[in-house]
Amino acid sequence: MAVPSRPRPSADDGALLGRIAAGDRTAFTTLVDRWERRFYGVARRMLGQPSDAEDAVQRAFLRVYVKAATYRGAWPAASWLYRIVTNVCVDALRKHRLEPPADDGAVAGAAAPVRSDRRLDLAAAIARLPVEARTILVLRYAEDLPYGEIARVRGISVNTVKTQLRRATRALRRRLVEER
Repeated sequence: MAVPSRPRPSADDGALLGRIAAGDRTAFTTLVDRWERRFYGVARRMLGQPSDAEDAVQRAFLRVYVKAATYRGAWPAASWLYRIVTNVCVDALRKHRLEPPADDGAVAGAAAPVRSDRRLDLAAAIARLPVEARTILVLRYAEDLPYGEIARVRGISVNTVKTQLRRATRALRRRLVEER
């Protein structure tokens, strides 16, 4: 069974942000249509619960609308958008100390079908990682972002991304071994 492809960020996302900053509601609708699934996927993987993810997506799009004029184009619009959604999720995790995902089959980025009991172990193990480790894992393995883009999204160096990813992977491996 083939995994459905997700729409990729577009080169004109930056132009849409400029139009949104000028008050163009149609541009905002276009951006929401283009990014809603991606925002939800990131939020769902980071926060676990569908209702928490939906709230985070709403807050993230509100922030995009309000802050569109601050986008300067120094880096790709996709990085700017990912930064917003991940920051909203990190804020929610830190503020509310959200619980790990319920065992409803949420997958933390598996590309191929996996037995549901193994998916649950992976999702639960990721949910118990520190916030930054969870964020780095989601961006790298679920969203397939390259190191440079993750660095821009999180506001850290590429070497720090590599170090955090290595630590997060080790911590995840330890958690999975503990759960066996």
